[in-house]
Amino acid sequence: MKISKDWEDYEILDMADGRKLERWGKYILDRPDPQIVWKEKSFDKKWNKVDAKYIRSNKGGGHWENISDIPQSWQVKYKNLTFNIKQMGFKHTGLFPEQAVNWDYMINKIKLSNRKIKVLNLFAYTGGATLACLYAGADVVHVDSSKGMVSWAKENIISSNLEDKYVRLIVDDCIKFVKREIRRGNKYDAIVMDPPSYGRGANGEVWNIEENLFPLIKLCEEVLSDNPLFFLINSYTTGMSSKVLENILNITVNKKCKGKVSSGEVGLPMTDSNLVLPCGIYGLWEDE
Repeated sequence: MKISKDWEDYEILDMADGRKLERWGKYILDRPDPQIVWKEKSFDKKWNKVDAKYIRSNKGGGHWENISDIPQSWQVKYKNLTFNIKQMGFKHTGLFPEQAVNWDYMINKIKLSNRKIKVLNLFAYTGGATLACLYAGADVVHVDSSKGMVSWAKENIISSNLEDKYVRLIVDDCIKFVKREIRRGNKYDAIVMDPPSYGRGANGEVWNIEENLFPLIKLCEEVLSDNPLFFLINSYTTGMSSKVLENILNITVNKKCKGKVSSGEVGLPMTDSNLVLPCGIYGLWEDE
């Protein structure tokens, strides 16, 4: 498991009974997490200092219950990157902090390449991977079907002082965009994607990861450059093994471009504890 250990503005303070207690900058949030099946709290008193709690509804979804005066948006930093945090309707904050370990990987990989790298970020959300690649000196094409998420990514780019870097922020269905890039003859040295389990494109296109992921990877093969650097897939789909992502990359990208394929989990450590929270899976192809 790859563990994101280098945060200063984020930490898991405790986790028990299906919930995690997190510090986001100076604010402490209490959010549900299905991986936390044990009942015992490690630090009972820490739960008395919560600023906001996400309450699930029996009908699906839920709402935030703010206990203290929390602003609509605040910032957290990871090394040289700055993110705007907001309380979203479905328990999220606009950032997945476990992905920091992948940001570090991409920054190091791009910098060590000693050449201009062009990155395609699909299902790019609020732009964590986009910021990392821009910071490393890459040109980035950022694609997401949600106009709101793309606008949020622009906020993060500006907050991180990266607005002078080359980035295209595009609201579009990822499959349709890649098909157009094939027709245009555009190529990329690196591709990163974080596909949802289910979703809808900009014009109502239906995405199902079990049906659509493999065909999308096949399409992405056609926009890879002759000398690609890496191809990274992240997933939070319950029940999907990281080995599935590794198998797909072996069947597709690694046949076209011989390299190294790996996979595994990403996780977050709990402060003052040996507990680690599993937070998703990844599959990675990289040049050797």
